[in-house]
Amino acid sequence: MSLDSITRSVDEAVSGFFEPIAKWLGEVIFYSVPVGGTDLPLIVAWLVVAGLVFTGWFGLVQIRKFRLAVDVVRGKYDEEGSAGEVNHFQALTAAVSGTVGLGNIAGVAVAVSIGGPGATFWMILCGVLGMATKFVEVTLGVKYREVHADGTVSGGPMHYLPKGLAERFGARGKKLGKILAVLASAMILFFGLFGGNLFQVNQSYAQLVSVTGGESGIMGSSAGALFFGILVAALVGIVLLGGIRSIASVTGKMVPAMAGIYIGACLIVIAVNASAVPSAISTIIEGAFNPQGVAGGVLGALIIGFKRAAFSNEAGLGSAPIAHSAVKTKHPASEGLVALLEPFIDTVVICTMTALTIVIANPASWAEARAGEAVGGVTITSDAFGTVLPWFPYILTVAVLLFAISTVLTWGYYCLKAWSYLFGRSKASELTYKVLYTLFAVAGSLLTLQTLIDMADAVLFMLAVINIIGLYLLAPVVKRELNSFLAYVRARDAGQDTAGGDTDQEPVKTTV
Repeated sequence: MSLDSITRSVDEAVSGFFEPIAKWLGEVIFYSVPVGGTDLPLIVAWLVVAGLVFTGWFGLVQIRKFRLAVDVVRGKYDEEGSAGEVNHFQALTAAVSGTVGLGNIAGVAVAVSIGGPGATFWMILCGVLGMATKFVEVTLGVKYREVHADGTVSGGPMHYLPKGLAERFGARGKKLGKILAVLASAMILFFGLFGGNLFQVNQSYAQLVSVTGGESGIMGSSAGALFFGILVAALVGIVLLGGIRSIASVTGKMVPAMAGIYIGACLIVIAVNASAVPSAISTIIEGAFNPQGVAGGVLGALIIGFKRAAFSNEAGLGSAPIAHSAVKTKHPASEGLVALLEPFIDTVVICTMTALTIVIANPASWAEARAGEAVGGVTITSDAFGTVLPWFPYILTVAVLLFAISTVLTWGYYCLKAWSYLFGRSKASELTYKVLYTLFAVAGSLLTLQTLIDMADAVLFMLAVINIIGLYLLAPVVKRELNSFLAYVRARDAGQDTAGGDTDQEPVKTTV
């Protein structure tokens, strides 16, 4: 029996077993209600409302403190002797690498095809709202993290939900928090294995095949797929062995590189079509409030834009605080401010650059997709660049590979922390996980498992329901942390002695 027939049989068997579960779960989590002639997924409304609430609660923190956030990333307010494993910049790039991915390339193209150019405007607005949510969850992640005896750090919703709720609501809060922590860990682990690992490898392999001669090309065979899977697994395994320091070191170089390659290509297309820029911007703004041919009109464009942004930057999902928690700081809100830059980079910059490039280039495939034909998102984006850069599919392949590998690395770390919470931090436990995760990377080049990937999306957004309830309940804690850090900044700027910082903000060392 050939490898192709084996993988096909596995795909069919898994899909047949899990399809009813995946369908039911998807219908529940992504349940939609008709609004103004289109459908609004309630989970998107849940995420957007959270962004609105936290934007108001913290007085437009994402706008007022944007410059301060940049200063913190630059290291202006670093303190010697802070617990943690990585600096602010490394924590940011590690988290960004988990969100910037194929959704920024293919997902945006689909959004502006269904929702028209105006979806871009609403996508940007949702990204700005998501900055406030990210600030809240990451501040909590650092506030309630655990610094272990070996100096490594664990954080995320599985830590701040039980600790924070116990601190605010006593024994009942502790019991509820424990239950939520186990659920959060299981959801992160499930999504990481299938969505953050297998899917990324699968899609990057598909793009590689498309530029190397297709199914009959050098990478089109099952042997080529296996070689690619083993290569990615080896790279990921080596980096995972080094923990967050190793991951941050790699992503600290990879994220700027991949963003630079992609944004540079966008700017080339925009520069060549410079005369069309004012018209494109006008089309985006007009399409936001007076869209043509979009189901549901303005609401339709708004919902599509919000959906793409919410799915892209992961604000409120509870994943990013895991990476940010490893930062070296004595002030949790300092990293919360750094984290608000994440949706800005992911959605406001990279997603917008993709959308603007497509609108300006106006490739034939985009017109076909808007007319209702089935055209892949990657194809539309590639064709947009191809109007100026005929060789761009090769550059896009490099970008896709970088995006995918960085996402696999970061989610490997997220899953490790979820696994450790559920099964302990022993060397045997962590080694078992790392072997499992690398095997999933190999499987990603061979198997589609679309049903499980669909389930993974639903599971991750189910986590958002749990996480955001916790964020609402713990928002007063975040307010105190922000005020504490701002007081420190004022003292530091005034030249006062701030040695030692807020020692009460230091996480408790544990041997767990």
